[in-house]
Amino acid sequence: MAWLRRKLKVVMMLMMVNLFIFIVSRSGGTGKGEDSKVVVPSKRFWSKLTPSQAFWNLQQQKLDFQRNPVLAYTNSNDTGAGVAIGLIPDWLNDTGMTSDPCQPDDHVPSHVGGYSSLPAHLKDFLLYMRCRSYPLVVDQPDICQTTPGGEPPFLLLAVKSLAPHFDRRQAIRQSWGRAGVLANKTVVTVFLLGNATAVDHHPDLSEMLRYENDRHRDILQWNYRDTFFNLTAKEVLFLNWTATRCPGAQFIFKGDDDVFVNTLGILVFLEGLSGSKAKDLFVGDVITNAGPQRNKKVKYFIPESLFVGMYPAYAGGGGYLFSGDLARRLLVASRYVALYPIDDVYIGMCLQKLGLAPEKHKGFRTFGIEEKYRRNPCAYKSLLLVHSRTPQEMIQIWAWLNDPKLTCQ
Repeated sequence: MAWLRRKLKVVMMLMMVNLFIFIVSRSGGTGKGEDSKVVVPSKRFWSKLTPSQAFWNLQQQKLDFQRNPVLAYTNSNDTGAGVAIGLIPDWLNDTGMTSDPCQPDDHVPSHVGGYSSLPAHLKDFLLYMRCRSYPLVVDQPDICQTTPGGEPPFLLLAVKSLAPHFDRRQAIRQSWGRAGVLANKTVVTVFLLGNATAVDHHPDLSEMLRYENDRHRDILQWNYRDTFFNLTAKEVLFLNWTATRCPGAQFIFKGDDDVFVNTLGILVFLEGLSGSKAKDLFVGDVITNAGPQRNKKVKYFIPESLFVGMYPAYAGGGGYLFSGDLARRLLVASRYVALYPIDDVYIGMCLQKLGLAPEKHKGFRTFGIEEKYRRNPCAYKSLLLVHSRTPQEMIQIWAWLNDPKLTCQ
């Protein structure tokens, strides 16, 4: 009889478990009661791609499409993509444009609202916006291979300059841009130039430039119109040059020819970096939460017909410091970002494409320092960059910092 009672007890337990499972399954099994139902979306969960009315944003949409491997596959001639081809909006296809991207794009005036009223330099940028390659008329192919010991430079100083700025370049050569061995590290300096054209009322300085280059062998010059809004082209051209001529540079400083740079301070800063920190290094005077300038009287003016949205974080173009490793990645990223007329913003866009952001360093003072500190040598000891300074001030500050008698608290 005992075994019969045990068997009956097991049967009763199984019946109770089955009853519990039945009750839970009737209630949905989710613990949310009878109101829990499977919700079927009434609309598709992706957003339909619509063309932007702002010209740059539209060009970026097209570039995103062309560089997207999935979308590019559906637009290919592969027989398996025949159905998808018809789903691609016509506005994503750059039909009707000139085949040579370095010829003026005659379609721009009719696609940019208010084009006729735009400043001349902005019109010029838009007409040649697709061009990313200009002839290099003055090159220094061996400048990074002729360093002491034949090693790649530890620091490459790249200075954006204009042809008429002879005095600035010479002051830099005699001060913070002095090439050679500094603090046991190899430093190489190059000056980045375009053409100072008669269209912009520049005198013919070609003979003087030829003499300067014969003397110093540190000028890079491309055959394009060197204007404020073409500085972005200079960024891309320099990144290409670096990848070809100076791929081994460990670090790169890139800045204007009217800044003072504490090169010794930069070398000390770089020496203290860890390996992981050095790889993604990009530091400067970072600007955040900024957007396009809509005031027509300001040289940074960008109309809504050209760009809408906020800018990513970017380092002020007066000067910033980054790793050679990151320079190679920036070059690749630049192919995925439409050229933008403000060069420092454009580099911020490229960094964003890489999933990175510039790091703010308090030693970069692109907006200068207080007047009362300008004549104090010790004020420059802890700084890495100060904007702006005259050629005479550059030489004076450099002399201060290299004075062995200088003592600062």
